[in-house]
Amino acid sequence: MLQGLDIAIVLLYLIGTIIIGLALRKKAQKSKDDYLMGGKDLPWYMLGLSNASGMFDISGTMWLVTLTFVYGFKSIWIPWLWPVFNQVFLMVYLSTWLRRSNVTTGAEWILFRFDNGKGGKWSHTIIVVFAILSCLGFLAYGFIGLGKFVEIFIPWEIVGAYIPFDIPVAYIPHFYGIIFTLFAVFYSVLGGMSGIVWTDLLQYTIMTVSSIAIAVIAWQAMGENTLNIPEGWLNPFFDWNLNMDWTGIVDEVNSKIASDGYSLFGIFFMLMVFKGILSSIAGPAPNYDMQKILSTKSPIEAAKMSAFSIAALIPTRYLMVGGFSVLAILFYDKLNLSTGGIIDFEKILPAAIEQFVPAGLLGLLLAGLLAAFMSTFAGTLNAAQAYLVNDIYLKHYNPEATSSKIKRMNYASGITVVLISIVLGFFVMDVNSILQWIVSALYGSYVVSNVLKWHWWRFNGEGYFWGMLSGIIPALIFPLFIDTLDLYYFPIILLISIVGSIVGTYSAPPTNEKVLMDFYKNTRPWGFWKPIHKRLLQEDPDFKKNDAFTRDMFNVVIGVLAQTLLVVIPLYLILHQNIPVMISTVILIICLVILKKNWWDKIKKESQYDNH
Repeated sequence: MLQGLDIAIVLLYLIGTIIIGLALRKKAQKSKDDYLMGGKDLPWYMLGLSNASGMFDISGTMWLVTLTFVYGFKSIWIPWLWPVFNQVFLMVYLSTWLRRSNVTTGAEWILFRFDNGKGGKWSHTIIVVFAILSCLGFLAYGFIGLGKFVEIFIPWEIVGAYIPFDIPVAYIPHFYGIIFTLFAVFYSVLGGMSGIVWTDLLQYTIMTVSSIAIAVIAWQAMGENTLNIPEGWLNPFFDWNLNMDWTGIVDEVNSKIASDGYSLFGIFFMLMVFKGILSSIAGPAPNYDMQKILSTKSPIEAAKMSAFSIAALIPTRYLMVGGFSVLAILFYDKLNLSTGGIIDFEKILPAAIEQFVPAGLLGLLLAGLLAAFMSTFAGTLNAAQAYLVNDIYLKHYNPEATSSKIKRMNYASGITVVLISIVLGFFVMDVNSILQWIVSALYGSYVVSNVLKWHWWRFNGEGYFWGMLSGIIPALIFPLFIDTLDLYYFPIILLISIVGSIVGTYSAPPTNEKVLMDFYKNTRPWGFWKPIHKRLLQEDPDFKKNDAFTRDMFNVVIGVLAQTLLVVIPLYLILHQNIPVMISTVILIICLVILKKNWWDKIKKESQYDNH
């Protein structure tokens, strides 16, 4: 149960967010760019911390703790579903490509690539639809995670007495979700991007202190107790089958493994890597991640921001994830995981917090995790507002809108998106199911069109539109009729989308050559751009082609290895596995030295070209 001190800390935090929203309201009202992008004058390290904070979300952390508890070190691969290594692709080259465009949203970027003709308008419309769908999906995902989390700390028996109407047990998490959502709406709708970044900074500080404290508690507990785990739990490597058997330890975990659908781990892993690489090459989806990149001061700052996000997020988050997973295994019999008599392993995180975290620190951690929810929620909401205001209202209805009209539209669009996401949240019963749909089905529809837009000159707006549409429709329909892990029909969505993209592309003439030359010259992607490159050389014989494909891919491999080591080092540290800690640290240092010479020194040199 919460003590007076814990409640005071949580209230202080909530009051802090309101003050930040009010304090930054004036800055946000200066202009559209100030509201949506903080005026593009926020430093890269603040945007990087804010991005890390936005990814340190409550639902994702609950999911990671559950995975680590159930699958042990094999769980380090499962977030590749997302894929977590897309940040490495961004750091190595995609952030700089994206930032060179100087646009405000992903949909505006589409016009920069495809022009404003029929194809450009179609592709612009479909990316706005996708962006709003993915924002609503993420908001519903955060909403259900938060509700499940709060339910453990604020028992319904206490609150229910003051509520004048009956709420069914299954919808209690949704009720809590609505209450805390309203706070996030307040500071993000009022303060815009600056409000979000400053609140994220406060949240990241709280989470770092909490993560270290939890890791220390778990490290001490490991020194005095023995970990009762199945064979293979400590081994990150795997065969075709998972072969993880909890019989005689916690028998119920076996049915959780069966329901997750990861038993054929080899096939699952190959599909996940295949999907993950394609999703990463496609570039960031049009949500808060893309907004933070577009809000940086310059292309090199965008690359630094993405690199810093990885360094800020992974070790801190895994100190917490590892700490809670280890405590949950050591003292499993003390955890309250049942809802209506059914064991729910997604409640491991809140149950472990309730059981193992002392007063004071509990308030701090709750404030941090509530802040994590609000941070993700606010960032996603800001992205949805950017699309609705910039790409629908200002583009199609009122291009000459005054500042006060834009301000009213920002507020109205924010409130509308929140209300729709709350309604959608009522149809979602667990974190894992909506997460699987977002990362596998919905993002499956995004991949093909967004890989081709960077790398193939002939790909046009019509191809983009039909590629996206032919992916989105099955992504919405398949889950209704096919009862399997969403990842397993990713290849089918991919094939339908490839056919849609190619047929769509050849159904219309190429994009205007002037637009393609402008895009190619500014962005400088590698890929199949030969005819455009030839034309450009006639106009500008000094233009340098991007020959960095091999170097970029090598750096991505080294970056993904370094990122994975940042995941395992905190886990090994908590478990007193000293030799693996030392080996992992040495390999990490080698990776960082390679990246310094082969990535950082090179992009620094290239940034001089950006400045000319």
